[in-house]
Amino acid sequence: MLSALGLGAPDPDPADASPHSFPGGGRWRTEIPSCEGPEALAVVLKEAARLDVPVHRISQGSGVWMLTDAEITEMVEATAERGIELCLFTGPRGTWDIGGSTRTDSGGAGLRARGHDAVAGCVEDAVRATELGVKCLLVADEGVLWTLHRARTAGLLPADTTFKVSALVGPVNPAAYAVYERLGADSINVPSDLTLDHVTEIRRVSATPMDMYIEAPDDLGGYVRMYEVAELIRRGAPLYLKFGLSKAPGIYPYGHHLRELALATAKERVRRGRLALDLLARHGADGEMAPLGSRLPGDLVRFGTTS
Repeated sequence: MLSALGLGAPDPDPADASPHSFPGGGRWRTEIPSCEGPEALAVVLKEAARLDVPVHRISQGSGVWMLTDAEITEMVEATAERGIELCLFTGPRGTWDIGGSTRTDSGGAGLRARGHDAVAGCVEDAVRATELGVKCLLVADEGVLWTLHRARTAGLLPADTTFKVSALVGPVNPAAYAVYERLGADSINVPSDLTLDHVTEIRRVSATPMDMYIEAPDDLGGYVRMYEVAELIRRGAPLYLKFGLSKAPGIYPYGHHLRELALATAKERVRRGRLALDLLARHGADGEMAPLGSRLPGDLVRFGTTS
C-alpha cells in the first residue's frame, strides 16, 4: 500500500544480514523469561500448548537460592520432558545485598557479586543447580562468568552446562560483546534499546547467540519492538526472541506473596509471544526457526584458562 502511494521503503542491504545461525540449523529460538517457580512454569507450559507457541528456553530471575531442591527438580523434569532448556539465575547480586551504591542515582556496581563470599554463593548455586539437572545458568557478573567457565573447563561443572549473561549487565558495543564471549558466555542478553546498526556491528565480531527482549520489562526500559522482529532476526541471528512484559510490577525476588501477579504475568508473556510470532508470519519471515529441543551455542572463542 505504501509503495502504491510512493512511500515504499528501500530494499534491505544484504551487507547488514548476519552470516551466523545456530548449530543444527535455524536462526532464531524463543524464550519465556521470569518464570519464577513450578506453578508459573505449569501456567507457561499450558498456555504455550493452548496458543501453539514453540518454546526453546524458559528462564527464571529470582535465583537458584529462592527455590527448594524439590521445586528445582520439578522444573527440571517438566522442561526436560518437553525438550525445553531451563535457565536459573545464580546467587547473590549487588542490588539485593547491603551495598548502598546500587541505590544511588548512579546505580553503583549494579548486579555484580560484591566480595569473595558473593562469588562463592554464585558458585554454590551453580553446583547445586547442575547436580539437580539444570543445564543453563544465568549470570550478572564478569568474575562469576569467568569462574564458572573455568570450572566447566576443568570438569568441576558438567561440560554441557551453558552460561547466559543477564540483560541487566548486557554489553552495548561489539568490543564488550566479544569479551563476554571469551569469558565463557554461551548467550548474551543485550539491552533492548540497541539500534539495528548496533546489532549488525556486534555480528561482525561474534557468533555468540544473542538474547533480546522483544518487549522489555519497565525496569529495562519498557521497549516494545514487535514490528522489528523480522529485521532483528535478519541482522542478529542466532537470536533468542524473549517475550517480556511492560507495564507490569517487578516480581524479583519472588515469593508466594506475589503469586497471583507471577501467574498472571507468566500467562501474558506467552500471549505476547503468540502476537510476535503471528506478526512474523504475516511478514513472511517465520521460517528458519531452530529445531525445538536444540540448546547448544556452537563453537565459540574463549580466553585461555591455564593461568
